[in-house]
Amino acid sequence: MRYLLLSLLIPGLAAPAQEPKSPPDLWLYSPINLQVDENVGKIRELWGRAAKAGYTKILFADSKMAKLGDLGGAEKRYFRNTEQVKKIAEELKLEVVPALFHIGYSNSMLWHDPNLAEGLPVKDALFVVKGGEARLEPDPAVAFAKPGFVDETVTMEAGVATVRDHAGNARFNFPLKVTPYRCYHVSVKIKTENYTGQPQIAALADGRSLQYENLGVRKTQDWTEHHVVFNSLEHEKVTVYFGVWGGGKGTLQWKEWKIEEAGLVNVLRRPGTPFTVQGYTEGKDYEPVADPLLGNKPYKGVYTAWHEPLPIKTKLPDGTKLRVSWYHPAIIHDGQVSACISEPRTMDLLRDEARRVRELWGTKGYMMSHDEFRTMNQDDACRRRALDAGPLLADNARECVKLLAGSTVYVWNDMFDPFHNAVDKYYLVRGDFKGSWEGLDKDVVIVNWHFGAREKSLPFFADRGHRQVIAGYYDGPVAQVKEWLKSAAKVKGVAGVMYTTWQNDYSQLEAFAKAARE
Repeated sequence: MRYLLLSLLIPGLAAPAQEPKSPPDLWLYSPINLQVDENVGKIRELWGRAAKAGYTKILFADSKMAKLGDLGGAEKRYFRNTEQVKKIAEELKLEVVPALFHIGYSNSMLWHDPNLAEGLPVKDALFVVKGGEARLEPDPAVAFAKPGFVDETVTMEAGVATVRDHAGNARFNFPLKVTPYRCYHVSVKIKTENYTGQPQIAALADGRSLQYENLGVRKTQDWTEHHVVFNSLEHEKVTVYFGVWGGGKGTLQWKEWKIEEAGLVNVLRRPGTPFTVQGYTEGKDYEPVADPLLGNKPYKGVYTAWHEPLPIKTKLPDGTKLRVSWYHPAIIHDGQVSACISEPRTMDLLRDEARRVRELWGTKGYMMSHDEFRTMNQDDACRRRALDAGPLLADNARECVKLLAGSTVYVWNDMFDPFHNAVDKYYLVRGDFKGSWEGLDKDVVIVNWHFGAREKSLPFFADRGHRQVIAGYYDGPVAQVKEWLKSAAKVKGVAGVMYTTWQNDYSQLEAFAKAARE
């Protein structure tokens, strides 16, 4: 107080210097499978390097955390290895933050029950009985005719589309009339020779994509059949594209492209995804329907776009027409399937996971893996709640935070960030994610990873009172962390910066630490 009075009375008296900000904690993102014994040694080496370089926190991820109750056996290898890793962290004075709650990338949780996938609705598809089985009858039939558009980089000859060494897009498409809320199967044969582009099949309607699964085409392959499935949702017109967006070297060829309305593939069976046949009762008029390959090929939690559709077995007379409604999951990119957060069984699994992970690790903080939630608010479990996508996700986040009460809770920013993924018309989400951030109280620490939106995202969460950790590197230039930190200097509460690699590339670990501390 005396210094303040003197500074007012005596012109030019300098104000006391502010204490310099302490440098942010250095984090390391370290995903690895602890069911494999040799990975303990890899962790010892990697975390030892990290500790020496000044890292103090480890974000640890392992899909096995979603199924701890089903691990063990005679040796209980996973738990033995976890205890070794905990000792390594203690010796190196590293704080481990385990990741849990697979909301978005849900395959690990769906390992328990593949029926918990978010469902896209098929409404009143036509089936006809013949010989004790009812199978889908196209209503109406759909087929590819003359292409509506062909890029000049594509050569069409004798039913084969060929692409060679191109700098721009190489596509051809087919405009189609479809029936709303039906499932469609697209197949095509592809041949490549040293081809560097990424062939895709897209289904676009009213400016929105309905199909996101990657085809998995190899750089060189003989004629191989590839499949995708999409739901028309509310649309009556869809344009299906075959092609490549961007350049490519080598040769790519397509042939025998086909489309058909699809029957019972990957049928979801749970309360929030009812299977109905108008006017008839399951178990009485027809046998119960269940798809043994749903989320179970080649193992649990893995979904394949296409396999032989199920028939409906029945004693109804031949020629009987049935109107059948059901739900099926969407497969995104390289196999990602999202769970339905409104089905009570999902929260039961999250509750069990929280208990087991906390008992196993006993750490100060935990990371909620809510991230890139690409299918939501489509099935009955969600729709009957009469909420938009944002409030639905906010409610789930709020409940998940409660499950971690007493600990520091961290979460990726993207699904709670209006400058990132918390937007309208995101992938196959019905509705707007606006307001999803209301599910996070200010004590939740935001792990912010979108470099391009940092000037807006960092202030958004800072103004809401959140502390933040910057997820940098992302297999890009190490120097980029300096730009992150320049933006972070403009806001309060940035407490850490993380070396984040999705390609298991730790070659820049030390250089990143140095750049972050300069």
